[in-house]
Amino acid sequence: MIQEVGKILWNDCLGPTYYRMGIGLSGVFVHSIPGQFVMVRLPGRLTPFLRRPFSIHRITPGTDGGVVVELLYKVVGAGTAQFSELTGGDTVDVLGPLGNGFTVADEARQVFLVAGGIGVAPLLFLAASLRKRGFQPERLSLFLGGRSSQDLLCRQDFEKLGIVAHLTTDDGTEGDQCLITHPVEVEAERRRPDLICACGPMAMLKCVAGIAEKYSVPCQISTETLMACGMGACLGCAMENRLNPDKYLHACLDGPVFEAGSLLI
Repeated sequence: MIQEVGKILWNDCLGPTYYRMGIGLSGVFVHSIPGQFVMVRLPGRLTPFLRRPFSIHRITPGTDGGVVVELLYKVVGAGTAQFSELTGGDTVDVLGPLGNGFTVADEARQVFLVAGGIGVAPLLFLAASLRKRGFQPERLSLFLGGRSSQDLLCRQDFEKLGIVAHLTTDDGTEGDQCLITHPVEVEAERRRPDLICACGPMAMLKCVAGIAEKYSVPCQISTETLMACGMGACLGCAMENRLNPDKYLHACLDGPVFEAGSLLI
């Protein structure tokens, strides 16, 4: 884990409330694992007082041995609204990489990637990492769902990796009009995967975990939860432990990626 000030290279608006930010950082971040996150603060500002957690969305080569760390985020409050106003040349204070990421065995023949809305953020990093490790596109299936077509993010990025996406929207503006968990279960019954990796709203994760349990498929879920410190000091991101009810788990230290069966959700 390191703390450094990085320069914003771009902060592009992808839709009404979605942004993708590129930050130039040192080469240490090249060792980040898909599913890990960073805590970001605006230098010299009193508000927002606390750092904001963001999943690492993608890492690409930068200049002078550094890297570009990309963050995909949604404006949901005053803090992220301030981030959306940043432009190229501004700086941010970054702490990371933090937490535990996804673990995918080389021998996995079929991996399902399930994303709900902004939950796609860490899954693009995971998909790119797996392709770099030699996973052919047919070994990876993307299930991408959102409330409307505006919430289906990063499709072209996955297409460049050769990965076909199953799309669903709640309002039927694109793809099938259903919850994303419906095609996940249909495909799981038809061709049982070796692993399901998911990120999205807790209700979606609960359903995905149930599908995985029903078909005896290992499942890893990346939880979206508020964090104050990101390092286990505040204990504000506690989650109920399904295997040991007397001991809480914490998203920043034990996660944010968990084995689905370890959480009571």
